[in-house]
Amino acid sequence: MMKKLFLLLCAAAGTLAATADEGMWMLPDLKTQNAIMMREMGLDMAIDDIYSENGVSLKDAVIHFGSGCTGEIISSQGLVLTNHHCGYGSIQRLSSVEHDYLKNGFWAMTRQQELPVEGLTITFTEKILDVTDYVKEQLQKDDDPEGTNYLSATYLAKVGSRFAQANGLPIDDFHAVTLKAFYGGNKYYLFQETIYRDIRFVGAPPSSIGKFGADTDNWMWPRHCGDFSMFRVYATADGTPAHYSTANQPLVPKRWCRINLNGVSEGDFTFVMGFPGRNYRNMIADEVVERMQTANLMRKEVRTARLNALLEEMLKSDEIRIKYAAKYASSANYWKNAIGMNEGLERLNTLQAKEEQQERLLAYGRQQGTTDYQKAFDTLQKVMKNRFQTIYHQQAIIEALMTGVEFYSEDIMKSKDYDAEVDRKVSKVMLKVYANLVPEEQRIEVFQVIQKNYKGNIDAYIDDCFSKNKGKEMRTAYRQMVSEAYKATSQAMAADNKELDKAHMTWIGGNMKMHQAEGRAIYPDANSTLRLTYGKIGSYKPRDGVMYKHYTTLKGVMEKENPDNYEFVVPARLKALYEQKDFGRYAMTNGEMPVCFATATDNTGGNSGSPVFNNKGELIGLNFDRNYEGLTGDIAYQPKLQRAVAVDIRYVVFVIDKFAQCQRLVDELDIVK
Repeated sequence: MMKKLFLLLCAAAGTLAATADEGMWMLPDLKTQNAIMMREMGLDMAIDDIYSENGVSLKDAVIHFGSGCTGEIISSQGLVLTNHHCGYGSIQRLSSVEHDYLKNGFWAMTRQQELPVEGLTITFTEKILDVTDYVKEQLQKDDDPEGTNYLSATYLAKVGSRFAQANGLPIDDFHAVTLKAFYGGNKYYLFQETIYRDIRFVGAPPSSIGKFGADTDNWMWPRHCGDFSMFRVYATADGTPAHYSTANQPLVPKRWCRINLNGVSEGDFTFVMGFPGRNYRNMIADEVVERMQTANLMRKEVRTARLNALLEEMLKSDEIRIKYAAKYASSANYWKNAIGMNEGLERLNTLQAKEEQQERLLAYGRQQGTTDYQKAFDTLQKVMKNRFQTIYHQQAIIEALMTGVEFYSEDIMKSKDYDAEVDRKVSKVMLKVYANLVPEEQRIEVFQVIQKNYKGNIDAYIDDCFSKNKGKEMRTAYRQMVSEAYKATSQAMAADNKELDKAHMTWIGGNMKMHQAEGRAIYPDANSTLRLTYGKIGSYKPRDGVMYKHYTTLKGVMEKENPDNYEFVVPARLKALYEQKDFGRYAMTNGEMPVCFATATDNTGGNSGSPVFNNKGELIGLNFDRNYEGLTGDIAYQPKLQRAVAVDIRYVVFVIDKFAQCQRLVDELDIVK
């Protein structure tokens, strides 16, 4: 029996070796699924010190920043490190023409200068509970006329509250439980959370450092961006979360990250913890095609036009630039992602790889004497064919007529970051783009109104939407027509989507069984819950004759400098530090100043701001991006090409110390000697 067990473990380890870098792993599964491989790759700490079910561990230093990014506690006084682009919205809201923290940066030289950020939250994950049996019991008890409870966020929230009440878990302004489905509804985990609401802005470099390279360098390697910002968690004197009060004090956390300034080398083991947003690794080939030709295509076509129109207005006025900075950055991020993903999926023959993967599961089903997986596969293919035109149209409505037209939302129009004249100009562009993408006979009712009352003149129609006399009435009518059109597309796909979800549950369940039979570990798709990924620091070859090193230096910033291009302006003080070689203890052994590095961890959106740890669990970097060649990763991981891009922690502390001269923050850090 022991011999069989040993052979099984060896087989599992051997299988994992080929794909060890792939996977967004659940923390409770690390001991059973990943511990052996992580140690073989170089981990030099106990798994219990990374994640402990009941004790304090490194997990307690990793936080959910806002609702879409990750951050980490880096001091005993509640100091938080995250990306500049994660803090961007908060920095923008605190900025004005007189106090332009985006352009000029900000550093609180005293505790009293730290700025409260209204609405920003920082969430700690206290416990992760496998509640699969409990949820399945509730699913059997509760009425489910639509047959969708097993994936319904609304229903699962009710079950989560029911579980919390039965087990004495608090739910209030500062405590929550989040219950989510995993593996297509084959498993369920509940996350017990503590939410802090008094968060203050501590510091950030100017955009010329924090956003260096902007859209040109976004999703690229090599990178030279100091993408970081700093905040602080405040609480009552006893550490209890509270709303903002001048009486609140910096939080004394259960755990914080120790910082290692010794640098990185090719082949070093690293691991990352964070909150990856969404990926779709269990798609069949037909689903990939749909994604490429609908959502990705619309992001490219619509956002290209919108971003060009916005940028034209932003470059005319500092006031408009500040108002629209966060909106522009958010839209541009996944505009380039969609373009790069489609290019990569074609270049790397991902459809063929997907076809090979799906055939493996179909063959496994035949071996097991079941037709369940073939039936699920046939359903997935049928749904893709049935709903293609509808989802294509729905994506056009979302991108061009809803998110592209700001006056679609009354709340946006009331925001301090709204400008009617900008919206008027951009909206004209958006309606024209929609008309170019959607055949006349399929266009929504708005275009019948434009044809009938304005002889097809989109500009005249939009001008009337902003007129004093009838603008309010016309905007209300526009919202109603667009909302009804969107609702119609959703209703048209409802039955297909229901079939899709059930087929996915069977398909993914089959994958789980096949992996178990083969002695292979498996992980669920990302869904904004706490995960761990691991891999090694590594250079790579994107194409023939090209080799990218695993790190970049300040020399590269100077090589990219272009004072006539706002994306590549270099601050005078940073240039002076470079010319004087005033790098202090942050320099590499060869005297150069490191900026970024690349590592083969499996990340996606939501991992922005995630801590990159070395083999001892010490902070060595701050994840902020992926490389262009790895943009297929949301659908298919490419171990030879996919890299996570991180700011070297030495550059972070160098900027705080030498550039900002904010010694109090440097003194606060727990730096490994």
